[in-house]
Amino acid sequence: MKKVIVFAGSNSKKSINKELATYTASLVKNVELEILDLNDFELPMYGIDEETKNGIPKKAIEFLKAVHSADGIILSLAEHNGNFSVAFKNVYDWCSRIEQKVWKNIPMLLMATSPGGRGGATVLAIAKSGFPFMGGNIVADFSLSSFYDNFKDGQIINKDVFSVLEAQVEKFEQAINQ
Repeated sequence: MKKVIVFAGSNSKKSINKELATYTASLVKNVELEILDLNDFELPMYGIDEETKNGIPKKAIEFLKAVHSADGIILSLAEHNGNFSVAFKNVYDWCSRIEQKVWKNIPMLLMATSPGGRGGATVLAIAKSGFPFMGGNIVADFSLSSFYDNFKDGQIINKDVFSVLEAQVEKFEQAINQ
């Protein structure tokens, strides 16, 4: 059985991106899911002085090992001021010091959501342009705008929006099953 790692690029305990990622993962058929929480991988702020003095933190190694154990990755990114959240960027930076090709060409369903009308489109665009340089194999992507209007009781309630997500999940399933 294929293994899919699921996480949000957020450390919020009430992360709407984690809700979206977890929900989306439940739509993927016949896979083992491992849901990661960035709060379980607290790390010192990345800096070359920190790395030189103390080396690579064990939690960064554990996180990257979990990602590399997957046949697929579902990641929903939080958008902070038009970019990655600090929590995600810090984990990402530490992992890139272990292995530059962080994503190791593992098929990825990349997503974002926000309460606003753009649905994290800016952070999604940044990731789509940058992740391929770091081994990102983005096989599908999805943006959910107006989270609180479109997501209720643990699911997407807008049928048209759900159809778009369903198509992206199908692409992701095809990629991990090749």
